[in-house]
Amino acid sequence: MDPVRGIFKCFKCDEGGDVFAFVMKHHGLDFPSAIRHVGERVGIEVPEFDSAREDPWALIREATAFASEWFAEQLLDERTGAIGREYLARRGIPEEWWSTFGIGLAPGGWRGLIEAARARGIAAEPYDRFRDRLMFTIHDVRDRPIGFGGRALTAGDTGAKYINSPESPIFHKRETLFGLNRARHPMRREGYGLIGEGFLDVIALHVHGFDTAVATLGTSFTPDQAGLISRYAGKAYLLYDSDSAGLKATFRTGDALLAVGVHPMVVSLPPGEDPDSVLRTGGRDALEALMSDAIDILDRKLQILERHGYLESTEGKRRAVDGLLSTLRAVKDPALRDLYLGRAAEATGVRRETLVAEVTRSEESSRPPRVSVPSSPAEAEESAALPTAERTLLVLLLRDPTLIPAAESEGLTADHFRHAGLRRIYEATRLAHGAELEEGAASITDEDEELRQVLARSPEELGPSSQVFDETVRRLVFRSQIERLGHIDRQLQLADETQARSLLVEKSEIAGELRRAGVSLSFLRNYARSEEPTTGIIAER
Repeated sequence: MDPVRGIFKCFKCDEGGDVFAFVMKHHGLDFPSAIRHVGERVGIEVPEFDSAREDPWALIREATAFASEWFAEQLLDERTGAIGREYLARRGIPEEWWSTFGIGLAPGGWRGLIEAARARGIAAEPYDRFRDRLMFTIHDVRDRPIGFGGRALTAGDTGAKYINSPESPIFHKRETLFGLNRARHPMRREGYGLIGEGFLDVIALHVHGFDTAVATLGTSFTPDQAGLISRYAGKAYLLYDSDSAGLKATFRTGDALLAVGVHPMVVSLPPGEDPDSVLRTGGRDALEALMSDAIDILDRKLQILERHGYLESTEGKRRAVDGLLSTLRAVKDPALRDLYLGRAAEATGVRRETLVAEVTRSEESSRPPRVSVPSSPAEAEESAALPTAERTLLVLLLRDPTLIPAAESEGLTADHFRHAGLRRIYEATRLAHGAELEEGAASITDEDEELRQVLARSPEELGPSSQVFDETVRRLVFRSQIERLGHIDRQLQLADETQARSLLVEKSEIAGELRRAGVSLSFLRNYARSEEPTTGIIAER
């Protein structure tokens, strides 16, 4: 920390920045919250919003906060709240925890909440979406009510057991974790979080002293939620059910956490049990014992594969590798990734270098294809999925067919067009301007002709035509070699020392071939940053 310049630098993790960056990283706050935190420490009042601009969602926040208070009052009402209080007593949730987690009750009827809001003078009317349900207030990390979850209390309720508030400007359930407002500071202190599946699991965990517990809101665990966990903890214990659906949720969550650098550990609950039931029957000690036996997410996958006999046959091992790829691909921590590859190779009998190649291929195939910009909205469907360089070159050749001999002198052939329609259009363009068709060339179709007209009418600006032409031709002519360099770079990130030496030799040979052909290193870097869908980052090593 340099107090004179107001900056910090951590020489272990290489993080650095100003005082606000330090507060954001240390406390897991966003930038506005960090400013308010610093202001409080030095005695400067920081307004909630810029003085020239009001909170655009103030009415929604006011209505949500009022609804939370009203639900809490209904739970305490001698008559209307009896069913909710009885249910909470059966679930072992003490009354002193009700206000902590904003627990309330939505009675039957359609007008109670609206009429109460009107009587309070609230202009934004809350809608009586919840009836005959135990209510759980959902807070953001600043402890503000943003939405609700409701559990059905009557046997005759034909709706879902749990429903949540609809999405709103202040509530996005895929970006929210129930209980994080209370768990974030304990998470930072303990270094880990507990991830459960529901409101009552989280509340029961907190009641029994597990104050790092959070849960999703009825949706699959998302990358945004994983990012929230990573602000506060480097490890997470997954407390999902042990049935088939629970295991799928466990592995999806584990992969999402690995992708943001959080190490997931799987707690194997007894069949038919959840954290709440374990705590009610065995208390804190019972769950602590299960947590002490938690195993790494990859080891849990291997455990299940071995239990079901997948590691006993060649075909089974092939399928086992497929089942491990998502986790091997997800892990971002270099040391953990190296351990995972070694562990997977040992368990399946598949060579490490083969696993590296499989992971690299699966990473490439999982990337969404990039699309070129359509020439007009009406023609979007016709040109949306065309490879960028192939499309660009054809636009240039259709504008100026005299460039065709120059392209061929650089080694361009029809085979360099991977898109079949564009390949046929290229051949037809050559033929129309005096070139002979190569043997086996296909004739143009009606669909090709429509696409050719779309390309010919393309209004996009491509920059200096000679420069764009030269670069685009080289992209196509040397595409295979450059893509192989990108593939090697991705493999090098996972390879051990022996494999890395072999890959670097191959990389040097390909790079030498490209240099002899006049392809510069700067061109390779620019190509790697282009819109081509299959290229990787060309790293200088």
